Amino acid sequence: MKTSRREFIKVSGAAGAGLVLAFHLPSSLQAQSAAKSFAPNAWLRIDPSGKVTITCHKSEMGQGVRTSLPMMVAEELDVDFSKVVVEQAMADPKYGQQLTGGSTSVRTTMEKLRTAGATARAMLVAAAAKEWGVQPSACHTEPGFVVGPAGKRAGYGALAEAAAKLPVPKDVKLKDPKEFKVMGRPLPRTDVADKVNGKAVFGIDVRMPGLLVATIARCPVFGGKLAKFDATRAKAVSGVKHVVQVPSGVAVVGDSFWSAQKGREALQVTWDEGPHAALSSAGIRDRFVELAKGPAQLGQKEGDATSALAQATHKLEASYEVPFLAHATMEPMNCTASVKPGNIEVWAPTQFPEMLRETGSGLLGVKPEQIKVHITYLGGGFGRRAEADYALDALAVSKEIGAPVKVVWSREDDMQHDWYRPASLHLLAGGVDANGKLVAWKHRVVAPSIGGQRGWVKEGALDEDALECAVKTPYAIPNVLVEYVMANTGVPAGWWRSVYSSQNVLATECFMDELAAAAKRDPLEFRLASANVRTAGVLKLAAEKAGWGKPRAGRWQGIAAAFSFGSYVAHVAEVSMDGNLPRVHRVVSAVDCGLYVNPAIIEAQVMSAVVYGLSGMRSAITVQNGRVQQSNYHDFEIPRMNEVPAVEVHLVKSSEKPGGIGEPGLPPLAPAVLNAMAAATGRRSRKLPLTA
Repeated sequence: MKTSRREFIKVSGAAGAGLVLAFHLPSSLQAQSAAKSFAPNAWLRIDPSGKVTITCHKSEMGQGVRTSLPMMVAEELDVDFSKVVVEQAMADPKYGQQLTGGSTSVRTTMEKLRTAGATARAMLVAAAAKEWGVQPSACHTEPGFVVGPAGKRAGYGALAEAAAKLPVPKDVKLKDPKEFKVMGRPLPRTDVADKVNGKAVFGIDVRMPGLLVATIARCPVFGGKLAKFDATRAKAVSGVKHVVQVPSGVAVVGDSFWSAQKGREALQVTWDEGPHAALSSAGIRDRFVELAKGPAQLGQKEGDATSALAQATHKLEASYEVPFLAHATMEPMNCTASVKPGNIEVWAPTQFPEMLRETGSGLLGVKPEQIKVHITYLGGGFGRRAEADYALDALAVSKEIGAPVKVVWSREDDMQHDWYRPASLHLLAGGVDANGKLVAWKHRVVAPSIGGQRGWVKEGALDEDALECAVKTPYAIPNVLVEYVMANTGVPAGWWRSVYSSQNVLATECFMDELAAAAKRDPLEFRLASANVRTAGVLKLAAEKAGWGKPRAGRWQGIAAAFSFGSYVAHVAEVSMDGNLPRVHRVVSAVDCGLYVNPAIIEAQVMSAVVYGLSGMRSAITVQNGRVQQSNYHDFEIPRMNEVPAVEVHLVKSSEKPGGIGEPGLPPLAPAVLNAMAAATGRRSRKLPLTA
């Protein structure tokens, strides 16, 4: 192999930095390198040195996937998890679905990732057995090693080259959970150290030579568009490099965020406010009330709820209302893009890299695979970063100016140009017989359709997503009627942590308490009378650990449960009252999420859901003259540290198929608090947000 000294220095220097694959190498050296590494699938690689690298194909936004997903591979591979290197995957079809949302990361990939680890382990055993001239059944593994007869022992690294040449087995046996050494343990998260010492790169941390920063002036009215602009004053601001029109508005590009922001403030813009200039929260509510009186789409029908309700001993009707909510992610929305002929790259804190590539390809007129998406850490997602608007901004600006650019949204941009959790109205009616048994249930949901506003669901049709947790509740009720009325508005609707479950469970679990009171029964006993086995399990566990019925002096308790995203969760909230507002002191949670991976991550997720759920009780997005009235954390409040309750999380040991955990802790939180407030005051709060 002949090479110049300059080329040799480039190659050897790259190898020392672990970046050799980023450089061109002679084909013989490439083949030699590939043959020695063992990569039987997209998620796993073992180098001759014994280094085990596991790829995380989901986005890390604080929920711990860079720990839990590799744990599943490591369990079946049989390696010491503390010695495993975890890499973030780029957007690539070979990983299958990379959307991080719907609490699907673990439950939809557990079998696939465990199989990947088990397959690699079987191939390493087969390689060792072949070398030793024994049957694979005569060998077993210890963390990082294959062990054979007569004390024979070989590290995975030494076997990597031989294993790479073997056929991949089609069927491998997975471990019995009783054999687990990695899964089920509260192992430390792999990303903590880098987040503490500042090495972790979030989207907003991306740096590169020649990088400019942009902010975008957007029409303040939903559905409005640019009429005209004058960039003279903006261009006069020190540091401003470009002012260009893009699909979402006018981009001001500078050498820093400060210069771009000051330039945007100096920009003179005239907007065409469009068809929603008179839109208001009051008008939206009036429309919901009017639509509720009209026809509805059938979501669920069991028995004859109307007749059963008429014959019930105790009858009750109630309506519940919840507002639009912003995501309010702590890391401002941002994305970095570099659009050059034949080379398009994006560095994005994204939950949905596939959508980014698809929509980006339409914007730029290229194939999706021509867009390289580097997935960074996310400083909060909650569904907001499943959208692609902020990434399209970066692509559009970079294309216009011919240079790499980072688009950064201000907090005001984010609050006033979000894809909001839909508002909704809930009409409920229920009946209880003379024995205190729930015999009739009617629930009409009036809400915008996220799918409908995007053209995925026909106008006025049934949107099954909008009835999450409203249909097929975890209670056996003989007569049920659940209906849906699509009520789209000019307010952009998007996925928000637990989406419709957060609204529907609030209505159903508060109404369960109201029916229990009408029947003069304890709320826990009333639920247990019709709850399925796993729901009853979490209700009993939460009640036991909370000391149900025995709150501290001056405090009251409320209980609620839900089955969402494949998991069962019950909360007992303990509150005191400060005038008309609750102070939540303690939340005791019971979780049955089936077969689980890391209990410490589950505990953290439930705590996070409690805090996020409390945020959704005290804030709202309101609209006047087509504009969002809130702009920052001073008028869209989240709990401060001194307001966060003590949270206790108790897990149910289960061998059931895995459920989600990022979202299921949120839906029962608000109704548990509202039910505790009703116990304290004797009055029902049926409308959020709570106000003094």
